[in-house]
Amino acid sequence: MARILLAALVAMLLVVCPCHAARPAPEQTAKSPTVKEKAVVDGITAIYNFGDSLSDTGNLLREGATGMLQHTMGLPYGSAIGGATGRCSDGYLMIDYLAKDLGLPLLNPYLDEGADFSHGVNFAVAGATALDAAALARRGVAVPHTNSSLGVQLQRFKDFMSANTQSPEEIREKLAHSLIMVGEIGGNDYNYAFSANKPAAGGARNLYNLGRMATGVAEAMALVPDVVRSVTSAARELPSTWARRGCYMAAVNETELAAYDANGCLAALNLFAQMHNVLLQQGIRELRRSYPSATISYADYFYAYVRMLRDAGKTGFDEGARTTACCGGGGGAYNFDMDRMCGAPGASVCARPDERISWDGVHLTQRANSVMSDLLYHKGFASPAPVEFPRT
Repeated sequence: MARILLAALVAMLLVVCPCHAARPAPEQTAKSPTVKEKAVVDGITAIYNFGDSLSDTGNLLREGATGMLQHTMGLPYGSAIGGATGRCSDGYLMIDYLAKDLGLPLLNPYLDEGADFSHGVNFAVAGATALDAAALARRGVAVPHTNSSLGVQLQRFKDFMSANTQSPEEIREKLAHSLIMVGEIGGNDYNYAFSANKPAAGGARNLYNLGRMATGVAEAMALVPDVVRSVTSAARELPSTWARRGCYMAAVNETELAAYDANGCLAALNLFAQMHNVLLQQGIRELRRSYPSATISYADYFYAYVRMLRDAGKTGFDEGARTTACCGGGGGAYNFDMDRMCGAPGASVCARPDERISWDGVHLTQRANSVMSDLLYHKGFASPAPVEFPRT
């Protein structure tokens, strides 16, 4: 059985994270050392990752991005690592830092034909949802960017395992030394429900717009049980189909200044995110009872994020701009405009991305990704710890 890690939904407003001192960016050389040439950390020799734009390392790039996500496929995305790779940041993501910490090569995207998958596969796709497009359509929610839902990603995992192993025993042996990440997925289901009911242009606080906002919240709330069930059902398939260790995650958005609390977080969406997390933790308790031999971890992305916001000034982030996107065309406190996303005409990039938490109003900067990874996997925000790192 493989390790499985579940993570909390984060109310990921139009900003991103700060906290502990950032670590150096992971290095990806032309000839990455094999695992045998490096010290294997806690017996893990591979990572299999599922998720959305917070962990996609190039699948949507290969599918063909549309809408606002098309801007993430070129510069200034990837500007800190020599060019765009399909990562929704100026550089590396949390999954990259985790791979580095485990002494593994960076995860290649599943759709990268001919790539080396000997140390794991990244199935995450930017814009992906926990529920499939048909299930969301029945709720009146359109999926604008990709049909690669969690269910599609799970099927790709099964297909990959079937094509690259000779027997169920070989699969079990491979996954006995693997970490399975059911990453930050589920937030887009809610985002698309909110987006379908966003206030009319101008954002006037009239009854019409307030009614639309209330409808969006009600529709998103109605999705929570199904979204959580989709994540935990995928997790249930993984232990029963071969897994021993793993970890699970998800994300959400808004712009009105009065809607944010002292940490720069959306007060209403924080409650919404916590509702998701309560149900997710209930599902995890049931999984642990069903699979007592599996290590099923819960990574508290939400509180790690809040911790980083709180400690922004102590760790070298610009405290006065902790909710301001480095790259965008919106101006004001958040520098976010859906019609002028980072990379679109009229958008600009800040001079020092390493001092910012938010890269584009939705995703983290490379430095914030490094900090989040440190909090989740080294500072106790995942329980139980999915990986036992050597003490330094």
